[in-house]
Amino acid sequence: MSRISVYILTYNEEEKIEEAIQTVTWADEIVIIDSFSTDSTVEICRRYTDKIVQLEFEGFGKLRIDALANTSFGWIFSLDADERCTPEAADEIKRIISGSDSADAYYVPRRNYFMGRWIKHSGWYPDYRQPQLFRRGAVEYHDDMVHEGYTVHGSVGYLKSDIWQFPYRDLSQLIDKMQNYTTLGAQKLADKGRKSGMGSAFIHGSWAFVRTYFFKLGILDGWPGFIIALSGFEGTFYRYAKLAERERNKDPHRKDRS
Repeated sequence: MSRISVYILTYNEEEKIEEAIQTVTWADEIVIIDSFSTDSTVEICRRYTDKIVQLEFEGFGKLRIDALANTSFGWIFSLDADERCTPEAADEIKRIISGSDSADAYYVPRRNYFMGRWIKHSGWYPDYRQPQLFRRGAVEYHDDMVHEGYTVHGSVGYLKSDIWQFPYRDLSQLIDKMQNYTTLGAQKLADKGRKSGMGSAFIHGSWAFVRTYFFKLGILDGWPGFIIALSGFEGTFYRYAKLAERERNKDPHRKDRS
């Protein structure tokens, strides 16, 4: 029978990590990739697994590459600390890894809970972000700082059962994460040789709002949908604005451009 490793990336996730791990205790191996948490994350993880690897944060792509290197079995399931593997998804995963005609990599639908309700639109459902279940060697991560790219080698399938995600404790955490991710995003753009100005940042941000609120039907998600669209504007705007700021700081005589 095929065996499966689950890996989880952590950094100061004491509020969420235990519930996440409890939903994958059926796995043959649980690997925690921690970036030197300063809270009780590691102590909580030790209640469930001895395989805890400490790695400096050099971008999410690098973390995922190293995570794969620290897993042992032929199938791998990636779970984030703010996600929960439902019993239905667990049963489906077990059937897949035991089957003879299974695909090589699977996208997993994520149902997000935000501001007291399950989000049905706004691009947040089914929210396929990257293959989360795959055979060893079927997914190759790219070495990106954030929103890491990947290459799939082999056939692709889609789980029918949802996992759950609780992305933000409150709006303060949303803003805190935005601060971190926009800085990493600006670095990613810079690494790709992209240029920006404040006008360009506003245009990119405005399009992100329109796309989420209208084209992805965030308007049907009520106030949470508006907040999601607004955070999309802010995240996109500040990512490009921080890139423009980096460029201006390199050359104090540079004129702003859009």
